[in-house]
Amino acid sequence: MTTPPTPFSDPASPFTVPHPDTQMRAYRLMHTAAELARLYEENKAVTARYVHATARGHEAVQLAAAFHLRPTDYAAPYYRDDALLLGLGLQPYELMLQLLAKRDDPFSGGRTYYGHPSLRREGFPIIPHQSSATGMQAIPATGMAHGIKYLESQGLLKTADQRPVVLCSIGDGAMTEGEVSEALQMAVLHQLPVIFLVQDNDWGISATGQEMRAMNAYEFAAGFKGLHRLKIDGADFAVSYAGLAAAFAHARDTRGPVLVHATCPLLAHHTSGVRREKYRGDNITQHATNDPLPRLHRQLLDMGLATEAELDHLAAQARTTVENDYQRALQAADPDPATFADHEFAPPTITEEAGERSPAGAEKVTMVDAALHAVDDILREFPEALFYGQDVGGALGGVFREAALLAQKYGAQRVFNTPIQEAYIVGSTAGMAAVGAKAIVEIQFADYIWPGLNQLVEELSKSCYLSNGQFPVQSLIRVPVGAYGGGGPYHSGSVESTLLNIRGIKVVYPSNAADMKGLLRAAFLDPNPVVLLEHKGLYWSKVPGTEDARTPEPATGYVLPLGQAAIAQPADPEQTRRGATCVVVTYGMGVYWAKTASQQFPGRVEILDLRTLNPLDYAAVERAVRQHSKVLVLTEEPLLNSFAESLAGRIQRTCFQHLDAPVFTLGAANLPAVPLNVALEKQMLPNAEKVAKTLGELLGW
Repeated sequence: MTTPPTPFSDPASPFTVPHPDTQMRAYRLMHTAAELARLYEENKAVTARYVHATARGHEAVQLAAAFHLRPTDYAAPYYRDDALLLGLGLQPYELMLQLLAKRDDPFSGGRTYYGHPSLRREGFPIIPHQSSATGMQAIPATGMAHGIKYLESQGLLKTADQRPVVLCSIGDGAMTEGEVSEALQMAVLHQLPVIFLVQDNDWGISATGQEMRAMNAYEFAAGFKGLHRLKIDGADFAVSYAGLAAAFAHARDTRGPVLVHATCPLLAHHTSGVRREKYRGDNITQHATNDPLPRLHRQLLDMGLATEAELDHLAAQARTTVENDYQRALQAADPDPATFADHEFAPPTITEEAGERSPAGAEKVTMVDAALHAVDDILREFPEALFYGQDVGGALGGVFREAALLAQKYGAQRVFNTPIQEAYIVGSTAGMAAVGAKAIVEIQFADYIWPGLNQLVEELSKSCYLSNGQFPVQSLIRVPVGAYGGGGPYHSGSVESTLLNIRGIKVVYPSNAADMKGLLRAAFLDPNPVVLLEHKGLYWSKVPGTEDARTPEPATGYVLPLGQAAIAQPADPEQTRRGATCVVVTYGMGVYWAKTASQQFPGRVEILDLRTLNPLDYAAVERAVRQHSKVLVLTEEPLLNSFAESLAGRIQRTCFQHLDAPVFTLGAANLPAVPLNVALEKQMLPNAEKVAKTLGELLGW
């Protein structure tokens, strides 16, 4: 046997020579991956109906990584990683089922692209859903490692003796993404067991590395103190195998992060939709000189591990398997169109109200304290639960004191501050959920949620649907919202309409302490992503007219199902019988504007508090509208193109024959921000006086 290739750039680690059987397996699978790429190109009229990318040129490092993963590990591949999937033991046929969007695609049931796996299978690493958005997998992957480390610290991880790690595979072009930096920051800050495998082919679609970056990933990572770095030739299987052996050993032994920078040629198209001949020119020929397949072929012959005939036989086997599997996949069944809407959400855990809402002798409590007590109850009862966000840990306990003393009570591993990283705060919960940790997180103000929207949309909201129900994301995201008394343009926003345009998440909006406690617990127990909107003006009932937001505190364990509206104020039955009433459909602060305004119309105004905006209790809305025949939809948001206007249009359509007046709407003025000056704020927002004027017009119709 000849001397192995030049080792990777970590002289402190020994060069791990792969076993001959491992090298032969790598050769067969490298040919299998190459045959997939060949077949897809030769049959592009069929295979390119849905976009795909292949591992051609990256096979060596992908297989090396796959061979080091254990069934107790977690992986976040990227869209070029079909060789990695083959290395884990998936069959070409299974990959082709996804390529062709077939019913039995094991990852998504025909719902998402080739090379986008979601897998829970005995004997395989867990591969949660991740989006196709470049670089975004870094945050959920780091969240997985964060969850693993937390569960280990609490003695809650069944596989702790296996020292599981997370592999995050990513292209070098994606390393320029800001969200990748957030992931690296948290990985080193908390010393998390995650390996970032950066596959650098020096291209990002048609842009070269020179155009995209001032440094490569290895150089960039030097700025993250505590991140162990390795640099390897990703086109050489033996070198890649040794480098990944060192990386996995470091992550398993130290429980800290590693970045592996692997240089690879790009021998296929960027994707089937972007033809390499359009922009690569002579670069294709240059990259072909570094093809990992002939390199391994020569090495196996030189080391005497195989004969030419044996290698030819393995290559022929790979071609036959791929050809046969392709014919089978072509004949496989397509998804049943009737299942198109399955798995938008996982079934809810809480379907009925339970526990004591108003225990005998219970004192009235503010909404902020009800929320604090609900989180306290959850942390005490569920050891897998943790709570984090900006300023919620340490001594402060949140800028609204909504987490007061929780960090001291439960420790810094369960209740902790994060950097100013809304994307990480939101996206990490997907990783937490995948490993069995249950995160409650907080965005400090609704106006700062926007950096987290990328993760909320792509990683959380789509996970259950695109994984065919395998990976719902349990995530409770608390967001203080609303304006009162000069909060200004960055501390007063209402964001529900934006959130409600994100399918696959639930949006909850309590208006009193009892609902807050019951809905928060239900939101935590729900297996889906839930955003809990908490109006700052109702937290302490200091705003005149909001005294009813204080309620007797429900007992520990009280829970209120999501998706059930409540009558916050009934109309007088006699007035209703005479046709002299209306209903205000609202939520949050709107409940109290309507209560105050209705005092000018005794017995004539019913108030329906939606409490949950998605799922919406539209049956309760229809019942109220049909009973009263006049309706005002009231919101704090700017009205134009809002949830309130959408709801009004729906009412107009489904209840038209029961209406005695047009559906009225009232909201804030259509301005880009809430102004700081209190007089300007008052002019922009609804209030009790404006609601009373509108009710007078509606009732007089």
